[in-house]
Amino acid sequence: MDSLSLKYEKLRSFVEEKGREGVVIAFSGGVDSSTLAAVCFEVLGGRAVAVIGDSPTYPSGELEWAKKIAGEIGIRHFVVETCELSDENFVKNPEDHCYYCKKDLIGCLQDFGFNLGFNVVFEGTNFSDLDGHRPGLKAVEEVQDVFSPWVVCEFTKDDIRELAQKLGFSFFDKPSLACLSSRIPFGERITVEKLVRVSKAEQFIKNISGVRQVRVRDHNGLARIEVGVDERYHLLDIVLLDRIKKELKQLGFSFITFDLEGYRSGSMLMTVENNEKSS
Repeated sequence: MDSLSLKYEKLRSFVEEKGREGVVIAFSGGVDSSTLAAVCFEVLGGRAVAVIGDSPTYPSGELEWAKKIAGEIGIRHFVVETCELSDENFVKNPEDHCYYCKKDLIGCLQDFGFNLGFNVVFEGTNFSDLDGHRPGLKAVEEVQDVFSPWVVCEFTKDDIRELAQKLGFSFFDKPSLACLSSRIPFGERITVEKLVRVSKAEQFIKNISGVRQVRVRDHNGLARIEVGVDERYHLLDIVLLDRIKKELKQLGFSFITFDLEGYRSGSMLMTVENNEKSS
């Protein structure tokens, strides 16, 4: 039996052990949460439900995508409104703002599960995430009966994609997804207006260019566009760049730039580190 198969059997056993009385899965429609939901549904059937936390921090269009993927899996799914934007600790946008967002989400999922008689929550952090800046993990560790099965069973991001493909799901190669607040530099307040313009800008760029991975970082009104490293050539067109410039200006951005390095996870954290070195 190969390494992935061994991990898969360990995962199934963990899901059965912890979820036998029912489990709520934090569901976004991304590869991690979708594959986790699929395994839980396979093992637990109706004792597993997928719950989507919806708010202005969730990229536009992703809610309908998540519902579609839940339908592909066959799992019951629900939508709850999260309230992180009412928490000043989150809105102030400190470097650990993900902690407050995750804490709010976990609370919503636990309340939802309680109404179903389910006491356990699964969330989709994977083993590869442990190497990055993940303050949200602290919120998971603080609460009883909240688990990260991918971490427990040592599934990396690549492992999860491979498993999703072997299980025959369409979402195995979906680009990574992140909360829209990650587009705003730490220390700048997170507002609905900023989140909406970032979301609209990213969707526009995807629609007219065909790129799959895009981030529009909002540096106090300056848009820094990142696309997948292998997709940068899509934007090397004068007519296309002029259309993007015009649309983003209409959305309220003062300056529009194209980041030649392409998309990097955690690039806002790199900005903080560079500022600290220069100070």
